[in-house]
Amino acid sequence: MNVRSKPYDPSFRESEDRLEAYADFVAIVRQLRRDCPWDREQTHASVKHLLIEEAYEVVSAIEEADWEALKRELGDLLLHVVFHSVMAEQAGRFTLKEVILSETEKLIRRHPHVFGEVQVDSVQQVLANWEQIKLQEKQHASVLAGVPRHLPALLRAYRIQEKAAAVGFDFPEQEQAWAKVEEELAEFHRLVQEGMPEADREAEFGDVLFALVNYARLAGINPENALQRTNNKFIQRFQHIEARLSAQGRTLAEADLEEMDRYWNEAKAKETDPER
Repeated sequence: MNVRSKPYDPSFRESEDRLEAYADFVAIVRQLRRDCPWDREQTHASVKHLLIEEAYEVVSAIEEADWEALKRELGDLLLHVVFHSVMAEQAGRFTLKEVILSETEKLIRRHPHVFGEVQVDSVQQVLANWEQIKLQEKQHASVLAGVPRHLPALLRAYRIQEKAAAVGFDFPEQEQAWAKVEEELAEFHRLVQEGMPEADREAEFGDVLFALVNYARLAGINPENALQRTNNKFIQRFQHIEARLSAQGRTLAEADLEEMDRYWNEAKAKETDPER
């Protein structure tokens, strides 16, 4: 790997027994691809949804701080990386070794402050250098070209804004971002009151969300994580309502809004005082 100007620290190399475990894992995946009818029939397209599911399982384990689950889910995710690489090998597209070497060289290239002579004073400089190096690699493609189209919309907005900010396109002050939120919200509300068409309402509401995501970013909040926490909180409170009614042999349809609100507030109180 002649792309690095100095070698990496050899103390970080894996021991031979660990490398053997990795080699065994790859060999098993290759044999499954040959001998298992299900594995043999799969294509990149047929298992792409499973790859997404496994990535979300990893995220869930992290959010729940379940380290045993994280170990299992990372293994499942690794399986998909190797499986896709093996399928590509068999089709003559690229090899697993090429995947690893390509990523290794990219990491070295994009960390000149570690493997080269570049000096940095902040995380912001690291990110700015990273984006500039990516542009050079992609022959001046857009800074935003690397944001996957299939990311959840909230996360995609966050990543778009992060990348734009990394090259200096950002509000100088956090309060300017909040003023933009208020501006977009007022515009949306005014147009809704005026009876704007549905397509226009959707576009304007998108502007509100985009501005709010940007403010969250500047406030140090990942909006995807924040909304997931709120989703989970809502589910827990709603399930408390269901449980309270079920204990009485009743369903949601048999309760009025006032009663459901009472149980909702009960669940909310338990979050700060479990003894209640």
